[in-house]
Amino acid sequence: MTLAELKQLKESENKVEFKESKGGNYSVKGGTKVDPKDRRKCIIGYVVAFANEGGGYLVFGVHDMHPHKIVGTNQSLGAVGKLEQDIYREKQIRVDISELYEDDKRVLVIKVPARPAGKVYKFEDVPLMRVGEELLPMPDEHYLKIIQEQEPDFSETMCEALNLSDLNEEAIQKMKEAYAEKQRNPLFLTQSNEQCLIDLHLIKGTKVTYAALILLGKEEVIRRLLPQAAIFLEYRKDIGQITFDDRKLFYQPYFLAIEKLWDAINLRNGNVPVQQGPYIFDIPFFNNEVIREAVNNAVAHRDYRRSSEVVIKQFTQALHLISPGGFPIGVTIDNLLTVSSTPRNRLLAEVLAKTGIVERSGQGIDKIFYQSVAEAKGLPDYSNTDDFQVELRLSAIVKDKAFALFIKQLQKDRQDDKKLSVKEILVLEAVREGKTKTELDRNIVEKLVIEGLLEKQGKTSNQTICLSRAYYAFTNKEVDYTKNIPVDESYVMMKINQYLAAWKKAKMGKFVELFDGHLTRDQVKSLIYKLSDPKTGFLEFTGTGSGREYFISKKAVSGGKLIERAIRLGLEVMEKSGEIKVESTKKTQDLHKKED
Repeated sequence: MTLAELKQLKESENKVEFKESKGGNYSVKGGTKVDPKDRRKCIIGYVVAFANEGGGYLVFGVHDMHPHKIVGTNQSLGAVGKLEQDIYREKQIRVDISELYEDDKRVLVIKVPARPAGKVYKFEDVPLMRVGEELLPMPDEHYLKIIQEQEPDFSETMCEALNLSDLNEEAIQKMKEAYAEKQRNPLFLTQSNEQCLIDLHLIKGTKVTYAALILLGKEEVIRRLLPQAAIFLEYRKDIGQITFDDRKLFYQPYFLAIEKLWDAINLRNGNVPVQQGPYIFDIPFFNNEVIREAVNNAVAHRDYRRSSEVVIKQFTQALHLISPGGFPIGVTIDNLLTVSSTPRNRLLAEVLAKTGIVERSGQGIDKIFYQSVAEAKGLPDYSNTDDFQVELRLSAIVKDKAFALFIKQLQKDRQDDKKLSVKEILVLEAVREGKTKTELDRNIVEKLVIEGLLEKQGKTSNQTICLSRAYYAFTNKEVDYTKNIPVDESYVMMKINQYLAAWKKAKMGKFVELFDGHLTRDQVKSLIYKLSDPKTGFLEFTGTGSGREYFISKKAVSGGKLIERAIRLGLEVMEKSGEIKVESTKKTQDLHKKED
């Protein structure tokens, strides 16, 4: 927006708020004001209210009386980037901030996007809206109306400027062939293009839907009528690189674009060779099924009312896919694999499903998670997603080749109805990554323990879950398996005895250090307290608090000597009786020395 346009806006009619703020001291988050009414009159307060009301502009450096006079401002001077970060960190709202100038007078413009359907933003737990000069709590009836909203299906709405002649014949033929194959209905190929479009609800009478434009429209028509339907593919060698090395724009109808897009990604694809004994196979950096499902999800679920395109950033060892609009209503990062969501573009998604381009509802995301984990690349990363965009990050790095091979062979050896589900694969991955028992699904753990894929180690109070011996044997990691077995009390006693025999005494910190990686600090403290109890009699101590030092008790020392003497006398008696021969024992030791 230009300054000339800004000067003509009216606050009450054009969703804009003007603030002079010449000195630039307008509070970002409410400052030190005590009264909530005063605190909410801050930048983030206005951002929340504007987002709740469908978006708007917060302008600094302009007088609020109409016609508006430019007065200039120092608000966030030299710190525009920080202001954007502060707003996003507090509310996950992506604002667009610009600086405009009239002569030497600076104007700061914060453009606030509209809230997603069904979403209400709050400032200090209060949903705000603008009423004249005030920022007031939203009435209950208004709040309830918003949270009960359902997203309209953009894809089924009619594109008034679109005609049948604007659709791509090759794309329509691709769609017909895909539908005939998926539905096992070869007669579908004999129908006219128009009848096929009617059957799939892509046209109604003489009117054509946006779904038809996205899936079948001619390239020049898509550029003209819905340019944000494009998919941008950018390639960078380094993930920290700002400028791209190569960029391709795909404005073709999606039935044609999906193949061309994969071909472009696959040009820079590679493989990780995996070999374990007789087992040999390659893991691609970027899995065809995973990439297709990720792009399909972006096309089917993105918000076409936003002017941004789907952007794919390909790197040597990663791929990031960013699509406009957050998750559909009801979907979060935590329930991605469990919730049954309503597609944002239902008609478009239905056509893709009927033609076999996408899996049936919910299974596309399952496939993304399953393939990524089964190839030992870790979990797909959605952590950078917010209310305004979904960002999926996929790694090309194979973290554990042996794990990938184990899962591949395990699934190959199982019948179709016995193969591991995506949730079971995720539990195995979580165990491999060292997740604690409390972080795992208990029911799935029990099932996998029964099937011999997981093992419980240690006592109930200190029980851990690990991959089974079958995994370590298959991957030739028997030593790792043994190293991971939790230490028992006899081992702990032996190590404490060895340490105190050498150093005579020790503080608690030394014991914690001695068992680092095996026992937690609390577990060590509990054990030492037990061993120093008079009833146990193994340790004694002097001092208090952090100065307390432990040493082996006289009782334990004399007991140990007694045991050593008993063993020695016992061996002598056994030798005299002919049960053992010390000489033969010596010969065995000499033999081992020769072998070494």
